[in-house]
Amino acid sequence: MRFIFGLALGVPASLHSSIAMVVVMHVTPPRVNGWTPLLLLICLTVTLGTTVPVGYFFGVLNSPAEIIKKWCQDILATEYDTIVTAGQLDILWTSIVSIYLIGGICGSCFSALLSDKYGRKGCLLISGVLLVISGILFTWCRAAKSLEMLMTGRFLGGIASALIFTAQPMYLLESAPSELSGSVGVFTCIGVTGGILLAQVFTLSHLLGNERLWPYALSSYSLLVMASLLLLWWFPESPRWLYLHKRDSSASEQALLRLRGKNTEEEVRQELAEMKATLEAKTSSEASSLCSVLGDRELWLPLLLVCSFQASQQLSGINAIFFYSLSILTNAGFSEGAATWLNLGIGIFNLGTSLLGPLLIHRFPRRPLMMISCSTCALALLAMSLGLFFLEKSGSTILTYFCAAFILTFILGFQLGLGPIAYFIGSELLEDSPRPVAMSMGSLFSWIGNFLVGMCFPLLQSVWSSFAFIPCMCVCLYCLLLTWRYLPETRGREPKDVKPLMSNGLASKRN
Repeated sequence: MRFIFGLALGVPASLHSSIAMVVVMHVTPPRVNGWTPLLLLICLTVTLGTTVPVGYFFGVLNSPAEIIKKWCQDILATEYDTIVTAGQLDILWTSIVSIYLIGGICGSCFSALLSDKYGRKGCLLISGVLLVISGILFTWCRAAKSLEMLMTGRFLGGIASALIFTAQPMYLLESAPSELSGSVGVFTCIGVTGGILLAQVFTLSHLLGNERLWPYALSSYSLLVMASLLLLWWFPESPRWLYLHKRDSSASEQALLRLRGKNTEEEVRQELAEMKATLEAKTSSEASSLCSVLGDRELWLPLLLVCSFQASQQLSGINAIFFYSLSILTNAGFSEGAATWLNLGIGIFNLGTSLLGPLLIHRFPRRPLMMISCSTCALALLAMSLGLFFLEKSGSTILTYFCAAFILTFILGFQLGLGPIAYFIGSELLEDSPRPVAMSMGSLFSWIGNFLVGMCFPLLQSVWSSFAFIPCMCVCLYCLLLTWRYLPETRGREPKDVKPLMSNGLASKRN
């Protein structure tokens, strides 16, 4: 069975023969640089079933916006006997878009509680059920002539996405050996960018993004979720959660043996011994509630870093580009048809650069990657703002292509560090007990930043025109300074070794 799943989900060819031995001889194959077939299958399945749908939600309303707005206008006229103006329709559409972000903010408030109570895998299963319910509501909202179903589906999708952003990075990092912490951490970013591209493809007018099929464009992601739920149920729970929260050493050992392979008993015993020492020390188990985490001065700096990185990731301008990419490209001088295909090309480039993440994170330290990323993003935003400004003055064709090149440069810089590292840095900075609260707070700040971009960027565009990206550039510079001054290097270090470097708050020295 593992052999079949490996072929279907893209397991490297070098592993196919070893996985086949499992089927024939029932012998667990050896690890390849820390990877096992089960761990790779977990990373791929969890990414396809959780973070790809999150990215899908981000990108799915971009292309069919005018079609769905027309449907909303017709429903208001026929079902509610209400004729709305263009301005009122824009307000309704903003509400439909932003209620997903409000759901994310609400879900972030209790995601830590759910991930601690039901486990990392359990939290992901709950999010999967919510995503399937959302897909059903999207599929039938037009037949039921119900705006409420459309908005409820978006809201539930936001709650599910918040649970995913909290639980998915922890599940992968706590399931993987320490040497793969960075490599598995970037799967979150890969899934989101892949979901955005998938939404761009499915919402093309000659596929599902037309007046007849748009409900299916909104709900197509649910097929991935349902397929992934079957495998997710079979996967082991996080061994660290089983040991440190459930206090079930036997179940934790069984999970580790499945994840690491039967011929790694010595490594499993070492991991269990480390978890036992953590549990007996009780240095982190006391700080498990929101109030106790916020009351611990030694956790203030890591919390500041986690929340700042998550908020900066959203406020850096990446979502402004993907929310309003079509209007940005048309303002840059491209025709509507050319802008649609160029937008799709940008999505492909975004996914391609995100695939560099596992290689970069595995080979290079976090700090320089983050600093290069923030610097590149800030310079690209400044250049793009100036390019759009002079383009409005001159209408030069050369500047049109330069503006497109600056967008690609920004995306490349974003995927070097600001995109992937912000998702998992909390798991490398904080120990087990305060980690869910910190990840939940980071997720909350991420959703607030996303909400601010969705609501404020159109206003900035109308007032500042080409210079609407300047505040985003300032956010990138803030993240650069924060990284340079306070972020300790976490590559190759355990959270317990990183903690003393941040214990003095803003007076801490990175070493």
